[in-house]
Amino acid sequence: MRILVTGGAGFIGSAVVRRAIERGHQVVNLDALTYAANPANVASVAGNPRYFFEKADIRDRAALDRVIARHRPEAIMHLAAESHVDRSIDGPAAFIETNILGTFNLLESARAYWVARGRPDHFRFHHISTDEVFGSLGNEGQFIEDTPYDPRSPYSASKAGSDHLARAWHETYGLPVVLTNCSNNYGPFHFPEKLVPVVILRALAGQSIPVYGDGGNIRDWLYVEDHADALLLVLEKGRTGRSYNIGGENEATNLELVRMICAQMDVLKPENGPHGRLVTFVPDRPGHDRRYAIDPTRIRSELGWRPSVTIEEGLRRTVRWYLDNPAWWQPLLGRDGVGKRLGTGR
Repeated sequence: MRILVTGGAGFIGSAVVRRAIERGHQVVNLDALTYAANPANVASVAGNPRYFFEKADIRDRAALDRVIARHRPEAIMHLAAESHVDRSIDGPAAFIETNILGTFNLLESARAYWVARGRPDHFRFHHISTDEVFGSLGNEGQFIEDTPYDPRSPYSASKAGSDHLARAWHETYGLPVVLTNCSNNYGPFHFPEKLVPVVILRALAGQSIPVYGDGGNIRDWLYVEDHADALLLVLEKGRTGRSYNIGGENEATNLELVRMICAQMDVLKPENGPHGRLVTFVPDRPGHDRRYAIDPTRIRSELGWRPSVTIEEGLRRTVRWYLDNPAWWQPLLGRDGVGKRLGTGR
């Protein structure tokens, strides 16, 4: 299959690119190479004859048209997005422009291409989104695919808008769309402004580890390579017009997660230990959703998928990867905003 992956130099996108190449697909990686992207994420496949890179911004409709016409994909996997909640609080405009207007441009470019080729049944537009569009859960229950949307941050609102556009383009124009909403990802190549790499790198440096509020916010943690497998499965076998929730079946509070990472650091890098002593509680961010949890029944019953990596094993692999790959993360520490407190709403 010829697959166009947007955002393929990012965290989740690069995992999809690597796994798709491994499975024999031809992959076109379209990425604007903004601050969170890194060509090193796909260095392992860059020399493969089935891999192509196109530097382009999804906000540029003409560029999208050129890339799609040049490579004639059989499927598009749309992962390009601004994704950091804290940054969305400080600068929401970029999230509206990329996540909503960029998705609109890509849908229109894909639709024009699909129509020009005679509306082939096998074509797929896979829109990848987040569980944050559903809002905040109480102590009980889980998100299902039909849970009403209730976004609470500029980031989640922009992703909700992009989800609605993808559904509308399927219903109105017949574009063969499938959607997925995932829980929190973690794993190798995670940009060092997100919680898991922040904890690892600050523990490694013997620096204080910030935990928002009381640390009781709960997330469902999904190992990124499990997610990539699920995304490719939905692309190949998911029903058009249908959405699938992808969860890791690993709920943990932020404080529990931080302590698990510290425990792994105590084993793998005991210097500066015990690392749990570095935990420091800091003021919470505005509108911080209390709990997310995904019910993955649909993808399990219809497509036979479930996560293969436990949170304990996934964190062990992730910590080990960061310890073994300082040449990857050290240059990223100087990028704008990394290492600074963002999203205070001030």
